[in-house]
Amino acid sequence: MKITISGPPGSGKSTLSKIISVRLGLELVSMGDIFRKCAQDRCMSLDEFGQIARCNEKIDREIDEMQKMIANEKDNIVIEGRLSGFILEADLKIWLKAPLEVRAQRIAKRENKSTEKAILETSVREECERERYLKYYDIDIKDLSVYDLVIDSSKWSAQELSEIVEKSVDFLI
Repeated sequence: MKITISGPPGSGKSTLSKIISVRLGLELVSMGDIFRKCAQDRCMSLDEFGQIARCNEKIDREIDEMQKMIANEKDNIVIEGRLSGFILEADLKIWLKAPLEVRAQRIAKRENKSTEKAILETSVREECERERYLKYYDIDIKDLSVYDLVIDSSKWSAQELSEIVEKSVDFLI
């Protein structure tokens, strides 16, 4: 079973991915963690590294090739990443969405910053990523037609979201 979980920053991808991987006994690979590790290895903040990636196509391509390689080598996996649903073959492709204000509140709490700052940073980050995906891959991140399941994570708890996903997996088995 291969599951991709995608969505914008603060949508709950990481939380849901962790729960699903444990409950279904699947390995979890977080592309966000890999991107953050690349930034950390270069002694940069996530925003700084994102700005460099914006001007250097090689960074995104390397990370996405790593993602493809991991997905091709493993069968029982949850891959959490913004483009995972677009670039990987999977049994179930999930997109989590939530209003910007809700996502910014989650990010602000997680990163100990104001909601206003989180809204601004998130908006800039999303626009940067949207431009890169269009430029590098001709992917419109707002096109949700590649997903099997689109869920508004502001309507349910993480536990309830995992139950929705588990029911979907049950239908596939």
